[in-house]
Amino acid sequence: MRIVIQRVTQASVTIHGKVKGEIGLGLLLLAGFTAEDTAEDLKWMASKVAQLRIFSDADDKMNLSVQDVQGDLLVISQFTLYANTKKGNRPSYINAAPPAIAIPLYEQFVALLEEAMGKKVQTGEFGADMKVALLNDGPVTITMDSKNRE
Repeated sequence: MRIVIQRVTQASVTIHGKVKGEIGLGLLLLAGFTAEDTAEDLKWMASKVAQLRIFSDADDKMNLSVQDVQGDLLVISQFTLYANTKKGNRPSYINAAPPAIAIPLYEQFVALLEEAMGKKVQTGEFGADMKVALLNDGPVTITMDSKNRE
């Protein structure tokens, strides 16, 4: 599982001209899955996201989590995080999980985040053509991979 985390002051996802998910202060997560992802990968990632200290404290140090600042989460499925650009100029997505596998992983990840946060998590719509708008705060953008836990 791979995610891109963006600290935002606001973010939204629009599908066919209608806002599907919207948050103020919080984290926008772009999440991609492979067929090899496990429940353990999802649990590790959800816990890490909820506790990641990337919000500023009173001393302007990144010392607070999204939970600490009572922020929200917006999670968008993003199979292109598994783009392979090694050969040619057209990316291959063979490492991305097919929808039959990725959809349950995505739904389980969102449920784990809701459990960790103790509140509803905003989402896009798996497989839809989505327009994502955000105001990146910082900017702070972090990538994480459950198979390469650095």
